[in-house]
Amino acid sequence: MSNFKKVVLVLVAAIFIIGGAGFGYVYSKLNSIYVKDDVAKSTDTKEEGKIVDGITNILLVGTDGKNVERGNRSDSVMLATIDSKTKQIKISSIARDTYVDIPGHGYEKMTHAYAYGGIDLLKEVFKINFDIDVDKYIAVNFVSFMDIMDELGGVVVDVTPNDVKEVNKYIDACYDYYYDRKDKVKKEYITKSGVQRLNGYQALAFSRIRYNDDAFHRDNRHRDVAESVYNEFLKAGPKEYKRCADILLENTKTNISPTEMMDLGFTAFKIGDTNIEQFQFPMEKYRKGHIISKQKGWVLEWDKEPNLSAWHEFIFGYNNFKK
Repeated sequence: MSNFKKVVLVLVAAIFIIGGAGFGYVYSKLNSIYVKDDVAKSTDTKEEGKIVDGITNILLVGTDGKNVERGNRSDSVMLATIDSKTKQIKISSIARDTYVDIPGHGYEKMTHAYAYGGIDLLKEVFKINFDIDVDKYIAVNFVSFMDIMDELGGVVVDVTPNDVKEVNKYIDACYDYYYDRKDKVKKEYITKSGVQRLNGYQALAFSRIRYNDDAFHRDNRHRDVAESVYNEFLKAGPKEYKRCADILLENTKTNISPTEMMDLGFTAFKIGDTNIEQFQFPMEKYRKGHIISKQKGWVLEWDKEPNLSAWHEFIFGYNNFKK
């Protein structure tokens, strides 16, 4: 059976975990996931964080393989924006089939960039296609997605009548093949629609739904799960934070230093924004999905000026797009 699709939006949890887990506890763990080529890893510890001034954009990547290195496609990509001035946290979802110019490879689906050149090439794609400079990133493979959900006591989402049958199709695979708590938790299917709490394997199954609608509805479900994850973190205590930190930090790679991560976590935690603003790129009215060729398959072409103008307005609060 092929690798199940990961939900990149829970990457936001990495930032929020740091905000509440206790800085001394996670500092040494952060050094183990921190990647920096030209200087040694940080050894200075700190006991409290500080507010990061202004806007910070973090590229969040979930791979479709068991590692977070190049060679695997980016199954899902988003941009997390932490704005301490307006006290907002924002999430931008970028469709994996977005048709972009990948340096050295020509126009292809964005999902291929990470496989070709890892995070550096993906950042270059953002610069030349979207006019967005991204310095910070977090990449994760989501082997522990279900454990995180269970540690938090599940997540609350709205399951539509159209989702019920589909989510139950995926529950078998998620529970039978990937769930490691079968001795403690029995398999249960979704029996009704509406707002409800899903456990780890149910939340993963909900996030995998795609073929009863389209990739954009799937992205919406991802963002709904991410917002619920964040709200659950805000309600959790130190014990849950530390257990989640142990789980998540084992499967993460980032160029955000331990000190920077703790400050970003502290900032996000202090903002406490329970209504995360969301943006889907490209926008529905300025995109066209179709098959270009047998080799390139189904791609998503998009109108540059209206999409980027609206996206830059969403991120920066003004139109920063250079026409």
